[in-house]
Amino acid sequence: MKIVDIRIKLSLVVTLFLVFHSSKAHETSWIRINQLGYPNYSSKVAIWCSKENFPLKSFELVDAVSKKTVFTHPAGKSFGAYGPFIETYRLDFSSFTKTGKYFIQTGSVKSPVFSISDSVYNGAADFCLRYMRQQRSGFNPFLNDSCHTHDGYTMYGPMPDSTHIDVSGGWHDASDYLQYSSTSANATYHLLAAYRDFPKVFSDEKKANGLAGKNGVADVLDEANWGLQWLQKMNPKSNWMFNQLGDDRDHMGMRIPKEDNFYGKGFERPVYFVSGEPQQRGKYMNATTGVTSIAGKFASAFALGSQIYKKYNSQYADELQKKAIDAWNFGINKPGVSQTASIRSPYIYAEDDWKDDWVLAATQLYAITKKDSYLKNTYQMVWHNSDSTWMGNDTANHYQWYPFVNPGVYELAKIYDHSVMATETMLAYADDIYNVWQKAKHNAFYRGVPFIWCSNNLTTSFAIQCYWYRTYEKDESYLELEQANFDWLFGCNPWGTSMVYGLPQNGDTPIDPHSAFTLLKNYPIDGGLVDGPVYTSIFQNLIGIKLVHEDSYATFQSDLAVYHDDYGDYSTNEPTMDGTASLIYLLAAKANEAKQSAVNKAKLLNLRKVNGHNLLSSHGAIIRGDISKKEIALVFTADEFGEGLPAISSSLKKNGVSASFFFTGRFYRNTANQANIQRIHDAIHYLGPHSDQHLLYCDWNKRDSLLVNRSKFQFDLNENIAAIRKNNWQEKGDQFFIPPYEWWNNTVAKWCNEKGVSLFSFTPGTTTNADYTWPEMGNSYKSSDVIIHSIKHFQETDPHNLNGAIILIHAGTDPRRKDKLYGRLDELIDYLTKEGYQLKRIDDLLK
Repeated sequence: MKIVDIRIKLSLVVTLFLVFHSSKAHETSWIRINQLGYPNYSSKVAIWCSKENFPLKSFELVDAVSKKTVFTHPAGKSFGAYGPFIETYRLDFSSFTKTGKYFIQTGSVKSPVFSISDSVYNGAADFCLRYMRQQRSGFNPFLNDSCHTHDGYTMYGPMPDSTHIDVSGGWHDASDYLQYSSTSANATYHLLAAYRDFPKVFSDEKKANGLAGKNGVADVLDEANWGLQWLQKMNPKSNWMFNQLGDDRDHMGMRIPKEDNFYGKGFERPVYFVSGEPQQRGKYMNATTGVTSIAGKFASAFALGSQIYKKYNSQYADELQKKAIDAWNFGINKPGVSQTASIRSPYIYAEDDWKDDWVLAATQLYAITKKDSYLKNTYQMVWHNSDSTWMGNDTANHYQWYPFVNPGVYELAKIYDHSVMATETMLAYADDIYNVWQKAKHNAFYRGVPFIWCSNNLTTSFAIQCYWYRTYEKDESYLELEQANFDWLFGCNPWGTSMVYGLPQNGDTPIDPHSAFTLLKNYPIDGGLVDGPVYTSIFQNLIGIKLVHEDSYATFQSDLAVYHDDYGDYSTNEPTMDGTASLIYLLAAKANEAKQSAVNKAKLLNLRKVNGHNLLSSHGAIIRGDISKKEIALVFTADEFGEGLPAISSSLKKNGVSASFFFTGRFYRNTANQANIQRIHDAIHYLGPHSDQHLLYCDWNKRDSLLVNRSKFQFDLNENIAAIRKNNWQEKGDQFFIPPYEWWNNTVAKWCNEKGVSLFSFTPGTTTNADYTWPEMGNSYKSSDVIIHSIKHFQETDPHNLNGAIILIHAGTDPRRKDKLYGRLDELIDYLTKEGYQLKRIDDLLK
């Protein structure tokens, strides 16, 4: 009986196994989500993807505990085929904000369970620090042992080759044990910046050596300092700098790090001097042209370290400042890029531009010295470097445009402090993001990042750039694109897997990475970000790749791209130290933002109550109406030029639209304009002030620095109002005022309040205010096609669409601009009204 029972039970188990796997094999549709979850008030989008041509009508959000449907929504438009899928949809549930555990369902297809909570990213950045500690050379706290203690002997330096120098320490670069100054300096900078920008996100659970125990210092700062200490060893004298430790002879076999004896000099490894000249690359020479790229990275890390340690250890901060200045001076001597060297293989870090490194170094040295000389030509370098980026391109050489994000743009804009120069600087980010968006908008995953080596590093960097642009410019046009790239890293991708080992716990994450730690010892490499998918064409042409196991993601491979959770695939499944460091910054940013709970949401969005409505404000002025209502105000301004008024008046009358006009006093007094102004008044449009003489109220570079005093401001505004009253054009009721140049500060707003005047300006991100530009202005020029596209993009991507937007158009422009936006007012009005917006006067929008 027992034998029969056992056979019956075994038969039942086998049957159930076969049924389950048979059903899995016949799956044709899937729902991809961010396995980490979503903060309550974030962009929340899942991707439905299918291998069948099946139109999706709607989806449900289901409470995972009660199994009750809590939210239903139309599926929206089909994005069609992508990768292995025939049909894809973006399922947007951003408006659902209740904390809990949920899954998304369409028919019989269910997503994995995920959380909605403001705490979903808590601890994630600290988790990834585990991988950084595991990558330590010298003393390794994960192994509780030391390795590579004999490094190293010099090559290509001013000293005799094979001279011993102590460069033990730092981090191993990836699953190999090579160490590069470029990736280490970039990683150090990101860790320091993460602590500087989000100190409250990080905990203190480890000592400086990485072993368990608190030391009163955030673990991320301990890890950054580990990088700083090694960089100092790699830059031991003001005119001595080294680029890499070890070379590709390292790849001769997988091993747990200890001592390497195959470089020909005992346990020492070669350390390559930054000579600024080409160095060995197997049968070839690399394309090194100078030293600035690596010197800039050293200077940036040292300078930011000096800023942070000023509060904790002034002597150490002073030492780092001197190192930063020395690195800068070293870089000045020979402008150009330093590439890595290899002996056996054709693969190197082929960096091809140095100006991004120099701009970042300049901003950090300015921060600690306040010397303007460091900023010389940085603005020009930013715009030169805008052509040296992977963003918008389909491919690039390995590490050609490293690092994959340019922090110098963000840091330079912060120095300019929201001036016109800052806005112009940040346009470099905007252009990059726009170029990626042109590719991303056509697929449901919003994927515009090329599938080249380290595509996950690029994805992380791009999400960071979107974050910097959004939070600095207060422009949420690309919020959904930013979130899509973040979601991609944690499972919202064709393969449905997180790209970070062990994060989230119990999620679908890499389990068989290209790593000696997992292969030889089964050690977890918690927090390591793997390289990520590559173009199938790249994978098929790589040297020495052979999958060890059956491909668990075979269903989701395509002619476009592949990802393999397999030890044998070093191109897609190898973790990298510098990519993980960048991810730590991104996770810290997301965790910090998520901490802004529902209670603090109004503060986060600069919302304030005006007559019971939520209005967006900046520096004391209203910049957007009620974001819950499909209402828009068209606002026209004029000072010197007003040739467009007849066409504008005609278009408004034709479309039955009310608008608002704000002119300077000298424009009102110009008799050539008064007939047109009278027609505007008779048509019951709003007429208001724009200053009398079009004064600049505050400095472009230092917004808090006033260029007028209170009496001059009031006199000028009074003269403007007097010019309106003279012809009986003054509005009854509330007085609204748009500042000249649309540039003001909190003090100007206070002066307006004292006079009972409501200060307002256009809604950032709408870009119509750029209609004054002309082609000879270069990168600043925005054609009407670009502007109208931006309006439509804003409508499609902003979480509140164009609700409450204040759209500014100039009533006249310089004759050098032939492409007049006001000439396409009919087209713009037609688009807005078809999208369901009511066009109102400014006093009706903000009442």
